[in-house]
Amino acid sequence: MKQPIAVAAPLAASLLGAALLGASMPADAASVAALRDQRRVLIVAAPADSDPQLALQRRALAGWQQGAVDRDISVVEVVGTSVTGADDTASALERRYALPSGRFAVVLIGKDGHVAMRSAKPVPAAMLEATIDAMPMRRAGQR
Repeated sequence: MKQPIAVAAPLAASLLGAALLGASMPADAASVAALRDQRRVLIVAAPADSDPQLALQRRALAGWQQGAVDRDISVVEVVGTSVTGADDTASALERRYALPSGRFAVVLIGKDGHVAMRSAKPVPAAMLEATIDAMPMRRAGQR
């Protein structure tokens, strides 16, 4: 029997991150800035692990593992003051990427460091794919 995502949310987040990062991510988490030119970063921020929008976003990404791997995506979750997937602090990421305090947000950062997408609602995998596939580095085949 499948467990609901909300029951094991911290475990789900770490498993999701591991699945999306694949073997190409170093064992130690790097800062978001250190990933520039190597990976695209999807920051998912929520005020608490119990946030229903966070659960929806995790579900949307759970079935998108190969698409994320093909597009060099690293997922970084900022939940309250905890960060998973990078060694940045929550406050540093909130300042750098203007994450709203106490609200859900998704920010997609391109390999060149620019913010390619920002949303206050969960983003479907198909929309992430379309956005990434339209990026110049992706169209040029540089992944």
